[in-house]
Amino acid sequence: MSTSSNQTQPFSHRRALRAGAASFVGTAIEFYDFYVFATAAALVFGPIFFPEISPAAGIIASFGVYGVGFFFRPLGSILFGHIGDRYGRRLSLVLTLIIMGVGTTLVGVLPSYNTVGILAPILLIVLRVLQGIAIGGEWGGAVSLAVENAPERFKGFYGAFPQLGNPAGALLASGIFTLLTINGTDFLESGGWRIPFLLSAVLIAVGFWVRYRVEESPVFEAESEANLKAELPLKTAVVKNWKYMLLGAGLLPVSTGGYYIVTTFATAYGTEPSFGIGISAHDFLTILSIAAFFELVSTLFIGALADRVGRKRLMFASLVLSAILIIPIFLTMSPDNFVIMAVLFTVGRVVMNGTWAPVASIMSQMFYPQARQTSLSLSYSVGNAVWAGLAPVTAATLFTATGTIWSVIGLFFGMTILSIICLVLAPQHIDTVFDTDDTQGAAITPT
Repeated sequence: MSTSSNQTQPFSHRRALRAGAASFVGTAIEFYDFYVFATAAALVFGPIFFPEISPAAGIIASFGVYGVGFFFRPLGSILFGHIGDRYGRRLSLVLTLIIMGVGTTLVGVLPSYNTVGILAPILLIVLRVLQGIAIGGEWGGAVSLAVENAPERFKGFYGAFPQLGNPAGALLASGIFTLLTINGTDFLESGGWRIPFLLSAVLIAVGFWVRYRVEESPVFEAESEANLKAELPLKTAVVKNWKYMLLGAGLLPVSTGGYYIVTTFATAYGTEPSFGIGISAHDFLTILSIAAFFELVSTLFIGALADRVGRKRLMFASLVLSAILIIPIFLTMSPDNFVIMAVLFTVGRVVMNGTWAPVASIMSQMFYPQARQTSLSLSYSVGNAVWAGLAPVTAATLFTATGTIWSVIGLFFGMTILSIICLVLAPQHIDTVFDTDDTQGAAITPT
């Protein structure tokens, strides 16, 4: 599509910065909620909610409950994608934040299996479903808001703002659990595990205030004024974008599933003596906190670098390097290798961040704006259900069945190959916004 002479450029750094900040704050809180659940599942949920089975089976069962949330993400992506594409990105993001906060806070007051029996894990699953629905609509809305407010040459940089939420949430979650395990896991198992969940209520109030004040994206506003919004965004997404949604889901094995292999699965493998190595939980969480900090501070730099060298090119290099680094990361895990592990986990997480930081702008620019949030959310949530939802339990099952960590490394290699194939095939487009007397309104121009 050619550029009209009456084209306006409402994209500004000031507007993009506000949208990016709102995307980051809310996404950080929601990822915090998710990582708190993941860490608790690896450390304490087995004996608390599944005490009648062996420790290894308890870990697998806890990871199974953890994975349930991912399989309800597509429902959230459809629901909140429709709200975002029809009524605005901001409204959908406020709603997802509230729902996630309620679900997470209620986990903190759940009774244990020893108190109410089978009802305890059932309630845990119900609240996990609520978390999954909320975060299913979160990422696509946050990415749409951040990227659609950004000037074209800076979409990688501003698209990295919602990606900051992942390491920020991970750092906050692992940091709190690190403090709670200074004297071992006894305090966690006796009720201390509830504290990180209850803290979510305070964080949600902060996130709500920030998001409620942010402006809507100019792309959505132009669509509204030109009456170009899709009546049924899901239908538009399925009919026009189904190929791109499949490619988008195929981009994510390492960005999401690989990430949970080196965090959630690695926590259980590293800390549980009857399952893996038996490293001190406090030491291992300290390592994860260090790695999350450096991942956090590298995110915007990686986003800016992606704008300079090419988003797809940077992600490709990061995928290859991540597959190489996964070998020493797992083979050097030992109670005596604290420094080596800290260095390898940190380098590995920063390199893997090169598959995560640019994926927001890459996936956003694969879809038409009229159903962008629905398409983006659905593609991302389906990919997460398959890769992130199944990665920890699949890795744990493979390791239990084979007795060797090489089976988990092999799984990571296979995920890398698929990510590379889909990355090569993924298209990219340019957002353009026209004056409202131009009937074409908001559109995308292929690059």
